Amino acid sequence: MTVGNVQAVLTQAFREEWGRVVATLIRVTGDWDLAEECTQDAFALALERWPADGVPNRPGAWLTTTARNRAVDRLRRQAVGAAKLRELAMTLRPDDPGNDETAVGGIPDDRLRLMFTCCHPALSMEAKVALTLRTLAGLSTAEIARAFLVPEATMSRRLVRAKQKIRQAGIPYRVPPAHLLPARVRAVLGVLYLLFNEGYSASAGADLVRRNLCGEALHLARVLVRLMPDEPEAEGLLALILLHDARRETRVDAVGDLVTLEHQDRTGWDRSKIDEGLSVLDRALRRGRPGPYQLQAAVAACHAEARTAADTDWWQIAALYGRLAELVPSPVVELNRGVAVGMAAGPAAGLELVTALEESGALTGYYLLPATRADLLRRLGRRAEAAQAYRRALEEVATDPERRYLLRRLRETTDPAT
Repeated sequence: MTVGNVQAVLTQAFREEWGRVVATLIRVTGDWDLAEECTQDAFALALERWPADGVPNRPGAWLTTTARNRAVDRLRRQAVGAAKLRELAMTLRPDDPGNDETAVGGIPDDRLRLMFTCCHPALSMEAKVALTLRTLAGLSTAEIARAFLVPEATMSRRLVRAKQKIRQAGIPYRVPPAHLLPARVRAVLGVLYLLFNEGYSASAGADLVRRNLCGEALHLARVLVRLMPDEPEAEGLLALILLHDARRETRVDAVGDLVTLEHQDRTGWDRSKIDEGLSVLDRALRRGRPGPYQLQAAVAACHAEARTAADTDWWQIAALYGRLAELVPSPVVELNRGVAVGMAAGPAAGLELVTALEESGALTGYYLLPATRADLLRRLGRRAEAAQAYRRALEEVATDPERRYLLRRLRETTDPAT
């Protein structure tokens, strides 16, 4: 097998096996840095040996065993004691390298333990996101830093502090007990949701879409559904990500400018992702335990199923946002409901809701509030007021594509020829 072919196989194995190998080594060594370093060594050795020896029948098992052996060597050199070496040797026997998703203490797959540890409530959201990307997705510190527009040194310190807190606070490497599980599942889902949102609609920077973060969030959501197949909100989040990600490539044009939903080329939407998302959502809803992610996925489904923008069932979307506001009261949800009402009942009805939200002060500094107000005013023909609102939005917007979009809208409201 050529080096090129091996690299392709290894790239796929990295995506599928990195989190599994790291999770296994963390469980048996308790050392996060050692687990990551030995896993990196295993992949490097695979790139060296597989072209000559051939790809093993079970790449994940080979990688796990190799990483385990590296860890044994490192621990022996560090003279950490025979007890830890015996534990490591017995936990991962040569004929059972921990690569399958069998239950360990009744819990399927070490990656689930790792997800809950990375998303422990004692850690900050920034730490949860960074650890999840580092340990479960295998992104380098530099890649994570670039994704969130911070210096690599800053992200490195963030990761070090998070690992230190896990060690010093004695945060257990486990899936939480049943009475804590609902709240902890919400934390895991929240991290994956944040990852996807940051990829799908970046909070700052030159690019609106960060494809690598979208891809990692989708991958980890699939993993979570496989590990927790009876959790409808995990399915709801996966459906939501699939339905949004299906539209990802049509959100910007060839020069990187924002294309709004109503103007997107729907023939460019990924139908396979839409079909999968609708299927996953249907399976979740049949469980009879609707939650916030399922409701958001249902909104996305309304858009995905509309053949044209004019066919969108805005009344249904407004109703779904109303139900969502009951479950998780949020000014952002209310803003989205205002948009939906404005589309269903007319801009005046939407403007009434948005004005009330603006007067509450709940979304001060959130550029989409004045941007939404500006759009409603523009549709009502109140151009001077719309221009004023667009200017306020421009003061708060953080990404270049969205800024260019608002500038175009502002010019349209101030140009007498339009």
